[in-house]
Amino acid sequence: MAITTAASRLGTSALSDTPKAELRPYYTKEDVETVIRATYRQLLGNDHLMKSERLISAESLLRDGSLTVREFVRAVAKSELYKTKFFYNSFQTRTIELNYKHLLGRAIYDESEVIYHLDLYENQGYAADIDSYIDSVEYQENFGENIVPYYRGFNTQRGQKTVGFTRMFRLYRGYANSDTSQIEGNTTRLGAEVGSNSATAVVGPSGGNEGWAYRSSAQNVTPSSGFGGAAAYGKEGKLFRVEVSGIRKGGYPSVRHSSKAFIVPVEDLSSQMQKFQRLGGKIASITPI
Repeated sequence: MAITTAASRLGTSALSDTPKAELRPYYTKEDVETVIRATYRQLLGNDHLMKSERLISAESLLRDGSLTVREFVRAVAKSELYKTKFFYNSFQTRTIELNYKHLLGRAIYDESEVIYHLDLYENQGYAADIDSYIDSVEYQENFGENIVPYYRGFNTQRGQKTVGFTRMFRLYRGYANSDTSQIEGNTTRLGAEVGSNSATAVVGPSGGNEGWAYRSSAQNVTPSSGFGGAAAYGKEGKLFRVEVSGIRKGGYPSVRHSSKAFIVPVEDLSSQMQKFQRLGGKIASITPI
């Protein structure tokens, strides 16, 4: 069943169509390989995994039945591989929201969850914090010993808060997107929302048919030159900052930029807006500067 009637437009069709990865009794070698691939994809945020990075020992223990799926998930989450990608170089709140996404399949609900994990890490360390997700009642009820965590935050279910649905779209940016390569870098996506106990509107991932929406870069720096290279203030001396998403770059193959900002003189504003639209872009905002 589709997550929503707009599943295709929001880029969640692939999740609806993919069955849960589970090791059932009398599993085959193919079943184990499917679980291993699904675990890496879920916990590493769809990031590329080189052969030399694989957790060979943990994989072997899973294959011979010495580890359950849950314990294999624990091994990956505590590994240097996971910490290098999502812990060492990330802000603490970003690490927490990714832990929720990867291990519990949902977004953060409120500030108390952030405070809890910050306090746990400070007092008991990284391993204890990871254990708190995997040993939780929530994990056991949804995934048990043999199901790989999945993005259940898109589904309506018992104990799921409505705000978690909209916030999942701030964390999930498309089936082919990676958690380490998004335009906003390693900064938190939900910090402001959680701190103010609010929720932003759903913005479709870049993988959706109409999922292009402006997301500022981690630096959020206003460009110093105008569209087409002009740096002057124009004839009327007024400039506007125009945020545009989904512009197609010329040449082959055609590349679509998810977010770009331009400075445009007021007398060129109308013509440049038409140009952005011809290039397939959507104007997110126009702000005088």
